[in-house]
Order: sequence, then structure tokens, then C-alpha cells
Amino acid sequence: MSRKITLEDLSPGTSGKVLALNATGDLGQRLLDLGFYPGVEFRVIRNAPLNDPFELEMMGYLISLRHKEAGFVEVQPL
Repeated sequence: MSRKITLEDLSPGTSGKVLALNATGDLGQRLLDLGFYPGVEFRVIRNAPLNDPFELEMMGYLISLRHKEAGFVEVQPL
């Protein structure tokens, strides 16, 4: 069985689609509020100078997210 790919595994310039959200509680609600729903497409823009946070474009707006938080978002690279 292969390892699931999460948002934190992707490098700048990569596009993808959200498959699942594996967070609960306040973090899960925050990610839902930001638009991380299955089927939503995104593009990783860049990493901060020290690699965290990173920026992605989704649904016409830019989001900065920590890699630790991004580990809860299962994705499919496009």
C-alpha cells in the first residue's frame, strides 16, 4: 500500500486537487473555513525563506499555511 500524499509533500509550482481533510476540532474547522474541500484545485506558489509557512493559490485567493497544518490535507497532484 502506498503512502498518502499530503499538501506538505508538494513543491512550489505543483498543482493539485484536495482529496480529503484528516483534521478534526478547531484545526479541521479552520481548514474547512479556508476552503479545503474535496475536489478543490490549488497551486503551490512558494515557500518562505525558512521553508515555513508556504503560500498557495486556491479559488482565486492566496493562502499561507504551515507545513504541519498542511499534513492534514490529503491531495492528488495534477
